[in-house]
Amino acid sequence: MQETTYCTLSSDTLATFEKKFKAISDQKRLQILNILSNKGAMCVGDLAPLVDMTQSKLSYHLKILLDADLLLKETSGTWSFYELNQHELNQLLSDELCCMFKPEN
Repeated sequence: MQETTYCTLSSDTLATFEKKFKAISDQKRLQILNILSNKGAMCVGDLAPLVDMTQSKLSYHLKILLDADLLLKETSGTWSFYELNQHELNQLLSDELCCMFKPEN
């Protein structure tokens, strides 16, 4: 009988994955990720009407995605632009789900 080996994850690693999966467990946040995958980097003012949200509510959702390291933020003057952190999404999602957040080439 062959013994099965298991990979033991640290508490910190588990907490990191928990944060990421909680971040994508919301329909609005999935919608935000999908829009950014299709349109590229966007500021809150341009993204808000596409998700039918006020800028303050959208900022709340963007912060959750940022804290989970699923978005990248670049500030230029008073404008902040958000884009997918494709590296993190690739590591987190299966090939099947990952294609939802990758632009077609």
